Amino acid sequence: MNKMNKERVLNPTEPDYYKTGEVECIDAIKASMSLEAFKGYLKGNIIKYTWRDKENKIEDLDKAIWYTNKLKEQLK
Repeated sequence: MNKMNKERVLNPTEPDYYKTGEVECIDAIKASMSLEAFKGYLKGNIIKYTWRDKENKIEDLDKAIWYTNKLKEQLK
């Protein structure tokens, strides 16, 4: 198993390759748009990860849950 695959197995929802220095990709995405647009982005990813039909469905459901929790944070 190569390093990238090992990182995905260890934490499929927050792999290290989505981080640049101290900034995570999701934070940069949020900063680039309005709150309403960001909530739409999160909803789109929830749909994507529940829609996909692939071998490792558990990983996709974990990602959908991660985006759902992120959306819940925005609604508080």
